Amino acid sequence: MKYNVNRARNITLVMDFYELTMSYSYFKKGMKDEIVYFDMFYRKNPDNGGVVITAGLQQLIEAVEDMHFSDGDLDYLRSLHIFDEAFLDYLKNFKFTGDIWAVPEGTPVFPYEPLVTVRAPIIEAQLIETFLLVTINHQSLIATKAHRVVQEAKGRPVMEFGARRAQGYDGATYGARAAYIGGASGTATVSAGEMFGIPVLGTMAHSFVQSFDSEYEAFKAYAEIYPDNCILLVDTYDTLKSGIPNAIRVAEEVLIPNGHRLAGIRIDSGDIAYLTKKARAMLDVAGLTDAKISISNSLDEYLIRSVLEQGAKIDSFGVGENMITSKSAPVFGGVYKMAAVEKDGKIIPKIKISENTEKITNPGYKKVYRLIEKETQKALGDIIMFANEKINVNDDLTIYSQFDKWLNKTLPAGEFEYFELQKPVFKDGQCIYPEYTLDEIRENVKKQSALMWDEIFRLEYPHKYYVDLSRKLIDYKLKMLEEKRG
Repeated sequence: MKYNVNRARNITLVMDFYELTMSYSYFKKGMKDEIVYFDMFYRKNPDNGGVVITAGLQQLIEAVEDMHFSDGDLDYLRSLHIFDEAFLDYLKNFKFTGDIWAVPEGTPVFPYEPLVTVRAPIIEAQLIETFLLVTINHQSLIATKAHRVVQEAKGRPVMEFGARRAQGYDGATYGARAAYIGGASGTATVSAGEMFGIPVLGTMAHSFVQSFDSEYEAFKAYAEIYPDNCILLVDTYDTLKSGIPNAIRVAEEVLIPNGHRLAGIRIDSGDIAYLTKKARAMLDVAGLTDAKISISNSLDEYLIRSVLEQGAKIDSFGVGENMITSKSAPVFGGVYKMAAVEKDGKIIPKIKISENTEKITNPGYKKVYRLIEKETQKALGDIIMFANEKINVNDDLTIYSQFDKWLNKTLPAGEFEYFELQKPVFKDGQCIYPEYTLDEIRENVKKQSALMWDEIFRLEYPHKYYVDLSRKLIDYKLKMLEEKRG
């Protein structure tokens, strides 16, 4: 079921003010119909990782489709006494009419390659910048963090538990969506369950246990109400001396006599490795070998890896603030840069120059291709090319570093294949991209990740993935740099 929250509210003015001041300048100078190309890309992987899992495209589509300036929006802009009525009339009838290409959600991506490319009249391309960035940046960040966490859980389910620590309501809801794309098995955030069909999960809080006269009575009440899915929180008072013994007692006195089993226990504090090993032994002695142990307590990928290496007996994890906020790397540095303009039907590349080499942009209207080694069916790297260039698998292909032409690699003819990363999303303002379910997007993560060498996903010192340029593009880039600096 498609649930578009943007139809219940207008987010068009979620934009930096300079988008409007620049657009007004273009309007006054008669430039509003000039066609431009913008690329959205990023320069560094979060957490010093080797890869990013892209997410947020569906919400970007919805935002572009619903983009309009309401009467209230126009009244507010009029009150600023900056824009004339002709420009406000233009905004009143605003509709995106351009083209967009984007990398599908759930695809592993790398620095400097365009995740989204926009071709549109200059005002339209400018006005969508902010919500394009905030959408793709946020969800890609959380999907990537979730993927790292799930990877270290080694097949054990990871539940997203972070709403109360998220940056606002949208951070909680859309963060849960992104975490599910990244591999989380479900969420505690009910709005995400309603909007996106994500499995919702949850049992009890410490306050539930405290609200009864004793821990045993709390567990007994919960078991009577939820006999088929009774998971008890055992660390309110004393995990080993009180919580687990009372959970076993309720299993023996309430659940088993009525044909039910204790589904599991949850531990939310203390020494996880030590407590879970003790808990497993106690449950097994009581004959509750099928009872699962779930852990939640400021977990992240490193702590999960550590406790499992210590032999912790854990069946599932609940991960909160460290995943929903990507606490260790809370900013995804996606940028949106002009790459070309059209004049009389001719595409003229544009470049941004900086003293920082990594901030020099790749000029022109481009395509990105993933190169696959035939023998291993693993990715060799990605190549960025001008859109009118072609790859011939029957010829050797040399790819060049974005920063030093003399760093290059040649792929022998016949030993590689390729596919284009970006897919058409909008054509002449109309969405032509299919709507995928979240489960389909999760499958895309698995499918596309299988093309990557495992070393790409290492937490520490991951293998560096090649994102290189064609000979034509690197030569043109160097020529532009010489001309601009000269």
